[in-house]
Amino acid sequence: MREDQIEAATAPLRDDIRFLGAILGETIRDHEGPEVFDLIERVRVEAFRVRRSEVERSAVADMLRDTEIDVAIPLIRAFSHFLLLANLSEDLQRDRRRTVHQAAGEPPQDSSLAATYRKLDSAPPDGATVAELLADALMSPVITAHPTETRRRTVFDVQSRITELMRMRQRYSATEPEYAELETRLRRQVLTLWRTALIRLARLRIQDEIEVGLRYYDMSLLEVIPRINAEVRDALRSRWPDRELLTRPILRPGSWIGGDRDGNPNVTGEVVRRATHRAGAVAFGHYLKELVGLEKSLSQSARLVQVSPELARLADAGYDESPQRADEPYRRAIRGIRARLTATTKRAVGEIPGEGVDVGAQPYAGPGELLDDLTVVDASMRASGDGLLADDRLAALRGAVETFGFHLQGLDMRQNSETHEQVVAELFAWAGVHSDYASLPEPERVRLLAAELGTRRPLLGPTARLSELAVKELGVVRAAKAALDDLGPDTVPNYIISMCTSVSDLLEAALLLKEAGILDPGDAQTPPSSPVGVVPLFETIDDLRHGAETLVAALEVPAYHRLVVARGMQQEVMLGYSDSNKDGGYLAANWALYRAELDLVEAARKTGIRLRLFHGRGGTVGRGGGRSYDAILAQPAGAVRGSLRLTEQGEVISTKYADRGTAYRNLEALVAGTLESTLLDVEGLGAEAEPAYELFEELAELARRAYARLVHDTPGFVEYFRASTPIAEVADLNLGSRPASRKPTSSVSDLRAIPWVMAWSQSRVMLPGWYGTGTAIEQWVGDDPGRLATLSRLYQQWPFFRTVISNLAQVMAKADMDIAARYAELVEDESLREHILGMIRDEFDRTVRMHAAVTGSDQLLADNPALAESIRNRFPYLEPLNQLQVDLLRRRRAGDTTELVERGILLTMNGLATALRNSG
Repeated sequence: MREDQIEAATAPLRDDIRFLGAILGETIRDHEGPEVFDLIERVRVEAFRVRRSEVERSAVADMLRDTEIDVAIPLIRAFSHFLLLANLSEDLQRDRRRTVHQAAGEPPQDSSLAATYRKLDSAPPDGATVAELLADALMSPVITAHPTETRRRTVFDVQSRITELMRMRQRYSATEPEYAELETRLRRQVLTLWRTALIRLARLRIQDEIEVGLRYYDMSLLEVIPRINAEVRDALRSRWPDRELLTRPILRPGSWIGGDRDGNPNVTGEVVRRATHRAGAVAFGHYLKELVGLEKSLSQSARLVQVSPELARLADAGYDESPQRADEPYRRAIRGIRARLTATTKRAVGEIPGEGVDVGAQPYAGPGELLDDLTVVDASMRASGDGLLADDRLAALRGAVETFGFHLQGLDMRQNSETHEQVVAELFAWAGVHSDYASLPEPERVRLLAAELGTRRPLLGPTARLSELAVKELGVVRAAKAALDDLGPDTVPNYIISMCTSVSDLLEAALLLKEAGILDPGDAQTPPSSPVGVVPLFETIDDLRHGAETLVAALEVPAYHRLVVARGMQQEVMLGYSDSNKDGGYLAANWALYRAELDLVEAARKTGIRLRLFHGRGGTVGRGGGRSYDAILAQPAGAVRGSLRLTEQGEVISTKYADRGTAYRNLEALVAGTLESTLLDVEGLGAEAEPAYELFEELAELARRAYARLVHDTPGFVEYFRASTPIAEVADLNLGSRPASRKPTSSVSDLRAIPWVMAWSQSRVMLPGWYGTGTAIEQWVGDDPGRLATLSRLYQQWPFFRTVISNLAQVMAKADMDIAARYAELVEDESLREHILGMIRDEFDRTVRMHAAVTGSDQLLADNPALAESIRNRFPYLEPLNQLQVDLLRRRRAGDTTELVERGILLTMNGLATALRNSG
């Protein structure tokens, strides 16, 4: 695109930024005074001059050095708000572009199911193959409470209101009277934003996290997910009408909030109960509200329409004896459904929503019975020619019940294998099975565990005396059992084992499920059963390498194999992106994950299981982030097979799901990627696959060594990391209920991946998203142009490699080595500072060169013009935030621990996270 075309295309965005920036500036001048406003303007102008290379970077640093803290705070807040409004303007620009494309009849820019259907139509797979591959189709986005959302809910709400007003502004010219009123309303919202604190005073409680997670259902998910499910089912069945495809909805959401207790001591049995039953209450409340709407709208008179005998019986049992409704059978039937659902709600979650009808009706045994009644209503309406009415609110309600049941979302449980070992050892000791289980070698552990899994006998009686840890862990799984009983078998679908390294790790989790009454081992006449699947999580590079081996060994244990058979030969495996990256670096971790998937697919083929992979992706590239559609297409052949789960974390959740339109597009892209990866050959390697895999084995090992030389082998690296980043301050940001480390230690290995990534992001090094890749490519290519040509061909041909390089480029475009050098000045040891910063700078430059050599472009964001535009717009506003953060960190570490200095640091962290649009 020519420069003039870029200018024309981005003019509306620049106008929005200027308009909102002017309102913010006037608000600051009016409420903070002209002196503060003038200083902000001088800094802003100077920051833009730095971006245009008109002055040295030190110009901004000199302006801000030793700024009085009571002046620094409004400066930080001003630039943070500028960035927040820039984000908002960019989102509006994306919507504007999409509208323009659609109005011109062009295909949408984003991945969509329409494009997927075109691909399927061009080379339609055989119907039998489609039916087999989609037999247990599932795309499940799983919302987690991992604390990477820095915005307060209040700030988020104000931002949403400003967005809506800015959309309305596009409809009017400046001369229309409505425009002036809109501008006044916008000024009110910007003032509200300025007067609202950006950071929390206290850390979020887990109860708060549960409620925040559930809010996205009312915002978008309750409406959007059933709609996509219906559209996908209809589209596929129309293409293969002789196959009954997608008998269950393909999109079914999940959650970790309230069930993930790995390293989070706040998760208890009571928290599990709250998470599951509050989710159920949201589902019931939605259904009852929709039934009220149906009762009002389905006013057909028996004098005008004929109803089915089944509908007549439903109406007669509808607890509605009002003479005014004697000839309105649909209203009477719906009222009866409301009455039964009210009784169900009261029994399941112990409360009656405002839309309930508490008349002592018979509760529904499960969502299937509710669906049966709604189907009676639907069938009667269609038989009488009222299908147009049935396709509206009633169809949406039926789709919601099919999708969400009585549970709304599946709550996964997760705990570390080390904790399981401690609890099982205690249970065995109390029951007299073995006095020192922890001392046993692996084969003996497996023998003992398998024997216990072969009997229904519990290990504990009512008088058992256990440690606080064991009581708490058993309380969690027992609460899960109660939730399953109250809300149905989909309420808690999985028990995930963090740091799973052995067969005994899987069997220990299964034993805890048995002890809680969730897993029934069966007997000679009855097969085993468990609504909850045991899911190994392979996280480190070493665990990923041996994951398939561990899984096959577990399936060779008869007790575990019988359980998998009873679950339809379905076995889920979770892959950890965060710890593998922290362990071995970006390129090595990505290849370890890909290689693990290849090995697991082969293991599934040999053992006959249906493999489902669960990808533990974070928001940032260093934790597996990037565009989800591209990530799904980058999976190896056979790794998806119609079924995939992935985590959605932190600010990614609000970005994707706070608005119905964006939620639809993002969820549609997930399903599109899943269908394409399942039904089409997207890997694109063919006969070149094995040579490509061997090549990447070499590249990954070279990258791992380069990363290890810095992170694991360089003396003083941890000291450099802690001094040159705000890692110590990350824990003070009150992001969520989880602690920053798994253990009270200074070891990088025990630090959680979120603060690790966030700290490098704040200092603009972005190290987890690229380090080691440049060295690996340079060493592998050497002086051989043929090798470089091979990499360039693979970049064009192989989605996996292309996605790895594209994500790396996105991260590097946000990095800034000159800013990183400012943070390095916080390291007191000069020789350590120069040595490690030199290694980082050299590797950065090397990786930029290698990116250009492989892709053929010297622009990091040649394939992502939207991000390139975003960086141009926002990065001048980052300059003062980074400079002020360094200055405040220096003051704090020199002993100034006053409240305002600490608050200033946290505000800069919040602003930078907002600007970078991911924090961990």
